[in-house]
Amino acid sequence: MKKIFAVVISLIALNVTAQSHQAFDDGEWFRFRIHYGMFNASYATLEVKESTFKNEPVYHVVGKGKSTGLLHLFFKVDDNYETYIDKETGSPLRFIRQIDEGGHTKDIRIDFDHGANTAVVFNRKHNKIETFSVEKNVHDMLSSFYFLRNNLDIDNLKLGEMYSINLFFDKENHDFKLKFLGREVVKTKLGNIAALKFKPYVMAGRVFKEKESLTIWVSDDANRMPLKIKANLAVGSLEADIDAFKGLKNPLNIIMK
Repeated sequence: MKKIFAVVISLIALNVTAQSHQAFDDGEWFRFRIHYGMFNASYATLEVKESTFKNEPVYHVVGKGKSTGLLHLFFKVDDNYETYIDKETGSPLRFIRQIDEGGHTKDIRIDFDHGANTAVVFNRKHNKIETFSVEKNVHDMLSSFYFLRNNLDIDNLKLGEMYSINLFFDKENHDFKLKFLGREVVKTKLGNIAALKFKPYVMAGRVFKEKESLTIWVSDDANRMPLKIKANLAVGSLEADIDAFKGLKNPLNIIMK
C-alpha cells in the first residue's frame, strides 16, 4: 500500500494557463472512502484553511490518510501532507510530507523559491538539507490539484488530448501527463453527478500494474470536485470514492439521489 495515499490525496493534474475563476475557498473539506478489494482500507481527507506564511496570505491545505479495520492491524498507515499556496498566484511555497506506512517513515519539508527556480528539501528524519533545480511554474502534489481546479477550462477540453504539468516530488522533477477520456455520469453516495474522466500516466512497477493503471473522475461543474479514483495495482486493485464534503464554494449539481 506504500505511495497509494499519496496518489489518492494528489488526485489530478492538468496543463493550464491563466486563472479563470475560484473553484474553492477557506473551509472546504472532502472525505474519501478507500477500499482495497473487499476491504474498507481507510479514509482520506482534504481540507482548505486560510493562513499566513512569511507574513503573506496563503491557503493552507492539509491531506490526511489513515488505515482502518483489519488493514490497520496488519499494515498501519498514518499519512499527513500539507501545502502552503500563494493566494494570488496559486504557486506552492512550502510542502510537507509525513508518512508512516507499515513502519516505513518519512518526514520531508520542501521550500520553493520560484524566483530562483529551486526547491530546498529538508529531510527532518535524517537532519539533511539539499537544494534542487526545478522547472518554471513547478507544483507539488497537492498544490497542483488546487491550482488546476481554478484554471481548468472545462468548456474546451478535447477528447483524447494529452495534458501535462511540472511536478516536483521525492527530490525529482516530473513531467506529469494525463489524457482526457470524456464525460460520464458517476454514481456516488451523494447521488449521480456529471463528471470529467481522466487517465493519468503513472510509473509502472512496484505500485502500479502498468502506466495506464489509474483513472480519475472530477465533477463537471465550477467546483471540479474529486469524485472517484480507480487503480490497478501490482497486487490487487483499489478504489476511492467521495464519502462526505462541506464548504463547497459553488453549487454541486446532483442529478438524482
